[in-house]
Amino acid sequence: MDFAISVKNLSKKYDNGFQALDGVNLDVKKGEIFALLGPNGAGKTTLISTICGIVQPSSGHVEVLGHDNQSQYRKARSHIGLVPQELTTDAFETVLNTVSFSRELFGKAKNAAYIEDLLKKLSLWDKKDTQIRMLSGGMKRRVLIAKALSHEPDILFLDEPTAGVDVELRKSMWEQVRQLQETGVTVILTTHYLEEAEEMADRIGVIRKGKVILTESKKTLMEKLGKKELVLDLYKPLMTLPDDLKNLDITIVTDGMQLVFTYDPLKEDNGVVSLLEKLKEYGVKCKDFNTRQSSLEDIFVELVGESS
Repeated sequence: MDFAISVKNLSKKYDNGFQALDGVNLDVKKGEIFALLGPNGAGKTTLISTICGIVQPSSGHVEVLGHDNQSQYRKARSHIGLVPQELTTDAFETVLNTVSFSRELFGKAKNAAYIEDLLKKLSLWDKKDTQIRMLSGGMKRRVLIAKALSHEPDILFLDEPTAGVDVELRKSMWEQVRQLQETGVTVILTTHYLEEAEEMADRIGVIRKGKVILTESKKTLMEKLGKKELVLDLYKPLMTLPDDLKNLDITIVTDGMQLVFTYDPLKEDNGVVSLLEKLKEYGVKCKDFNTRQSSLEDIFVELVGESS
């Protein structure tokens, strides 16, 4: 299989002794949306910066569409568009000039029609003559995306792309990313918004303390680690469980008016039927029930721990 990004045994140790990356191995498929999740300080931004050639690794190897990102830096970097976390643009320059200049930095011939179309897709065309300093935070982030796409890259890195923007703008940006994928662009994003990964990603990687501890398709990840809960609404409160139910993963909530049973939906004998039969034996009557699936946030916390 051809990969857009291939990372082998990548490590980065800073002069102060901090190990930001520790033997990372990662392959990103062409045309996919890959979400990299991890707590603060896990190494997400360092990994992106190293792949893009901004940070020099201590050891390891990175290929971008088959090009070594050190010995063939210019060729590798020409395939990449990067949207950083920080809103770093020339505050007194106009939107149009900023994006056009970014294209020229990559040696691309001027293409006014492409830039116009790009700005229109990002709802920036009516702001083309506005200085960056006059824009809202959300609009500035759109400008960063336009800059990153100005040279028509095959791969787009989005480092916390929707940080600090409102929900409406976030959903709009999700849609724009999907449209990019439809044109063949490979998208790698880091995010603190678990719903962002759940909504958009084809595959998910989890990084913790400089190590990529897991990469899976979103569907497979949730099937493997996503537990289900059966929530039973009772007619009468139940304050203590019968002895032979105490070994099950059951929690009494809502002042005894609800039981929450956690089970593995992939197991043929997952305990749901036997639980309902036992409750009937004990005269515990249910007036309603529903099931709910673990979210990516639940899975994420389980994998990395809140204190990591």
